[in-house]
Amino acid sequence: MAPNPADVVERLARATSRHDLEGIVACFAEGYVNQTPAHPQRSFAGRDQVRRNWEQILTGVPDITARVLASAVDGDTVWSEWQMTGTRLDGALHEMRGVIIFDVAGELVQAARFYLEPLERESGTVDDAVHRTLSAPRTPGSSR
Repeated sequence: MAPNPADVVERLARATSRHDLEGIVACFAEGYVNQTPAHPQRSFAGRDQVRRNWEQILTGVPDITARVLASAVDGDTVWSEWQMTGTRLDGALHEMRGVIIFDVAGELVQAARFYLEPLERESGTVDDAVHRTLSAPRTPGSSR
């Protein structure tokens, strides 16, 4: 019987909360591809980059915990809502929330679309956000 793809995602969350670097890396395929649609330059490929990322995170937020708040499975795809919290080395709160869409094959994450972002407690109201979005500075070469 094939493993439930959601179990792979939960294994990743548990390894993260245990601060188990090897356990985290073991959740990902060698040719893993991470797409970050809201920040395309942050996209990457490979398990080695997963290791580098998590070495930095586990060092910088030594008490990090991860929770999958909700998930839905469609074939080999897991849509998951995450919350990660902890305390940075400088004493500041580290909190991220968002969605990660995982493509799983067997026991490994093959790819993800990553929409996890730092929580902004002081970002203003929805009206403020709409105004900021519509008042964005012009990009070079734009005609607006």
